[in-house]
Amino acid sequence: MAYLIKGAHVVDPQVSLDSKYDVKVEGSTIVDVAPQLEASANDEVIDAEGKYLVPGLVDMHVHFRDPGYEYKETIESGMRAATHGGFTDVATMPNTNPVTDTGTGIRYQIDRARATDLAHIRPIGALTRGEEGEALAEIGDMVLEGACAFSDDGHGVQSAGMMRTGMGYVSQFDRLVIAHCEDKSLSAHGVVNEGRASTRLGMFGWPALAEELEVYRDIELCRLTGCPLHIAHISTAKSLDLVRAAKEEGLPVSCEVTPHHLFLNEDDIDNSYNTCFKMNPPLRLKSDMLALQEGVADGTIDCIATDHAPHAQHEKDCEFEIASFGITGLETSVPLMLSKMVATDKISMSRMVELMAINPRALLRLNEVSIKRGSQADITLISMSEKIHVDKDYFESKSLNSPWLGNDFCGCATDVFVAGKRTLCNTKVVA
Repeated sequence: MAYLIKGAHVVDPQVSLDSKYDVKVEGSTIVDVAPQLEASANDEVIDAEGKYLVPGLVDMHVHFRDPGYEYKETIESGMRAATHGGFTDVATMPNTNPVTDTGTGIRYQIDRARATDLAHIRPIGALTRGEEGEALAEIGDMVLEGACAFSDDGHGVQSAGMMRTGMGYVSQFDRLVIAHCEDKSLSAHGVVNEGRASTRLGMFGWPALAEELEVYRDIELCRLTGCPLHIAHISTAKSLDLVRAAKEEGLPVSCEVTPHHLFLNEDDIDNSYNTCFKMNPPLRLKSDMLALQEGVADGTIDCIATDHAPHAQHEKDCEFEIASFGITGLETSVPLMLSKMVATDKISMSRMVELMAINPRALLRLNEVSIKRGSQADITLISMSEKIHVDKDYFESKSLNSPWLGNDFCGCATDVFVAGKRTLCNTKVVA
């Protein structure tokens, strides 16, 4: 199938494009990019006037729960959610059941995703066996099967010695270690940020230090081992300062932030005790939230990643203390970034493309995708004017645990092409 996308505002800083162009896709490849292209008899012409065309978006931190917790999400429903959100690539965390700590587990995810024919899955393997922090997982085998990075996300490696061993081993394979930074001896029993929020709500507090200590520790281990280190879901200003200092030293350290830590803080948890505001790490101070926004704008933060964490209704519709941590995020990430960062001129569309397409691909060692002749046709079309209402009918995910339910946004992904196949058409997933 050949497509001619007409009149889109193409934004791709990799090739210095930020203007109106026509883009022709044939098969799985972009075959031409020019200010004006004529349609041939076999082309399906897509009017993209008023839309942005960017390299396919990548979310480098999602939980699809498959295998083992398919009642929350399956690879198929997760792929539909990713497509609806505008993503061509998603990197799945390994805390499934069984934990994805073998080559077989990596292959299972790739095969299941291929059957959906919607997006590229990029499995992340566990760093330690069973994510128990006691012995290394089968890292070499997972690399051979297609693992793009390694992490004990959801737990974090509590032993500095084991983290050093893991980072030293992974460094031999040109892969990234993604650190879930949480000292559980400090965070134990915590459900909200320690301080005003925990006092006001009468719940166990989770101190910022539980994150910051391990950010410091893992940066020092990066210095020792030379292994590229990526800090997941950074949530405090001090953690961000540690990353900023490491970057200034030239260490191979990067970080991501979630939309919920960018746009929510502990003050948003009110006396209704809405469990859709319970996440790991917890919502922090307003000053932390604003510091993270500044880190996005100034380049310290490398990626926007959703930490998409679906849960069944009964796991959230309960007391705050016992509710599961996490929220869905794939389908609200782009609307949030567009309405709260791009439309407000806090960042440019070009910077958003860096955060959500270019940088995550580079960090995960994926092949470059660019809006140029010969590149694979992984493309996202974005409208700044499309209005959406987030309700239960909006989601393709199996789960509805979103703090944004009931909100209206202006701006979203409208169309997605994955290797030349149109997977999202006018905001609807192409089954």
